[in-house]
Parts: sequence; structure tokens; C-alpha cells
Amino acid sequence: MSEYSEYNVKKLRRTHKGRIIAGVCSGVGEYLGIDANLVRIALAIATLFGGAGIGVYAIGWLLMPDEDKDSSIVQDLVAKQQRDRAGWGGGEYHPQQPPQQH
Repeated sequence: MSEYSEYNVKKLRRTHKGRIIAGVCSGVGEYLGIDANLVRIALAIATLFGGAGIGVYAIGWLLMPDEDKDSSIVQDLVAKQQRDRAGWGGGEYHPQQPPQQH
């Protein structure tokens, strides 16, 4: 799979190559054209000084799609919620009412 789409636009994706946990740092490094270890170091420093690195990584994991998918984890969850609300979930539970006694 190429890093460029049919319109020659680079996309931010979690990568498999160079992945240590979820591929966020390697994806950002590839997108920016820098070594993924620099991104990892920046997140480690951000974690040490205020703890923001963990949150940034988690947000990246939730919002960046995997390189072989078109949607992120959040987009998949939102789409599932919309399908369930529209009645397309297929797993709806409708208990039968007990027979009425006279």
C-alpha cells in the first residue's frame, strides 16, 4: 500500500513497520518524515513533564486509522452507534410480553 492516495495526498496512519505498541509514533514519524524515535522521545518528555504524552498517544491511537483501514477506532464506534440507533444493529432485544390473565 502506498503512502499516497490516488490524489497524491499523504495520509496520517498508524503503521505496522516500526510499530512498538500501536504504531502511533511510527505513523507520525513517517508522516512528518522524521525518525519515529524522535516522536517517542518527545512523548516521553511530555509524559515526564505533566503527563500529557500518555494522553496524546491515547488520542492518536483512537483517532488515527490503521494503515490498512479507512476509518479510526472512534469512527468505527460512531458508525456502529448510528447503525444501532437506526435499527440496523440486528442485535436488538425485544422481550415478549407475558400473556395477560383474565
